[in-house]
Amino acid sequence: MINRRVVLAGMASIAFTASASAEDWRAKYPEITFAAIPSENGSGVVERYTPFVNYLSKELGIKVTLRVANDYAAVIEGQRAGNIHIGYYGPASFARARLTGVKTDAFVIDVNSDGSKGYYSVFYVLANSPYHKVEDLKGKNLGLVDPNSTSGNNMPRFKLNQLGLDPETYFSKVVFTGSHENAVLALAQGTVEVAANWWNSEDDSNLTRMLTKNMVKTADGKPMTKDDFRIIVKSDMIINSPYAYLSDLPDDMKAAIKQAFLDAAQKDPEAYKKLSDGKNRPWEPITNEDYNKTIELIKFVDSLRKKAS
Repeated sequence: MINRRVVLAGMASIAFTASASAEDWRAKYPEITFAAIPSENGSGVVERYTPFVNYLSKELGIKVTLRVANDYAAVIEGQRAGNIHIGYYGPASFARARLTGVKTDAFVIDVNSDGSKGYYSVFYVLANSPYHKVEDLKGKNLGLVDPNSTSGNNMPRFKLNQLGLDPETYFSKVVFTGSHENAVLALAQGTVEVAANWWNSEDDSNLTRMLTKNMVKTADGKPMTKDDFRIIVKSDMIINSPYAYLSDLPDDMKAAIKQAFLDAAQKDPEAYKKLSDGKNRPWEPITNEDYNKTIELIKFVDSLRKKAS
């Protein structure tokens, strides 16, 4: 017969084991690094993510250090080296990481205000330009974002291929601007005649977020509006960006990180709203397998490059 003393002793043992396990991963990882892709200028990323990183530090009970990556590849290589414990990726950069053997696992995904989990790649031109379709832009300059950007490089190349166009020969110059913001600025200031970017909806895109912050001006300094731009190409839907942690982290540590993300919108709504200017719903769980189609996309774009070389 099991008496009360034995039951209590067993419960105490289980509680002690769970507590020791939690202490074990915190002792091993007293500080971790969270890195984000450079979707906007460096100071903008720091301002956007600092409140959330502070929340994450408090919730996990360890120090979380924010790192603003110089480019998309820096997040990939940082996780490959084990120096970045949590990374915010674009879909294509996460797919590239998985494809090249980085041991990283997606755990939550961005969710749009309407509940959808995808976005689009668009080609912008200036509204006062004579360009109404891609065929009007032969010999002009194309602004892309980063080789590992989904909406800023991989999907645009896929769409151009569907139209039978090779960007390297069709355009006079293909310019990698380094960020989505820089691509818009290059178009606004006349460095390029067409620029690729991300777009969620009419009232939520990289362009609208920049316009809200009064960041977009002509070469002579005149503020611009949404009416100053025209979309001439829109892609099929792309799966939203994932957050991913290193596969080799302790399971209970990964569970704690995931739960902290899932709880963020409720536990620290102001920090969460700042990440998307209040546009996104709470994060939802995601798996690596959800990005298999994106892996196929970058494989296809890679094959185009090989044919061209």
